[in-house]
Amino acid sequence: MTMRLVIDTNILVGELLRERGRELIQHSDLALSITERILDETQYELRRRLRARVRRGGLTEATAQEILASAMRLIETKITLVAEAEYSHLETEARNRIPRDPDDWFTVALALEMEAAIWTQDCDFLGCGCPTWTTQTLLIQLRNAD
Repeated sequence: MTMRLVIDTNILVGELLRERGRELIQHSDLALSITERILDETQYELRRRLRARVRRGGLTEATAQEILASAMRLIETKITLVAEAEYSHLETEARNRIPRDPDDWFTVALALEMEAAIWTQDCDFLGCGCPTWTTQTLLIQLRNAD
């Protein structure tokens, strides 16, 4: 059973920084997609968090660069990047479905276009008309399916 999911930025960043998350992203039962905007936000946030860890002494610069390169390879090989042209026709509907944070319209629009669920911890997506999965419930579901 393959689950089609659009990954929210915060989830993607957090999971790319965890070994468990990197393994989860590679799970054979997951078909993961992101928008170009999520990719841009993810790259920015990964760099910001890794720089902070280097400044605090938790990582060396070399290790931070290795983590970043590994994360980007994982995105390129395991996550489908979808161009805005594929879902932009749903912008108005998506914005109406997520009124508390209309800047996340692209995540909802892509989920609608793909008939996919959204992997998120963000409560703003609740009630948008698309199924949502948290990491905890996703892990339980995948464990039960195995």
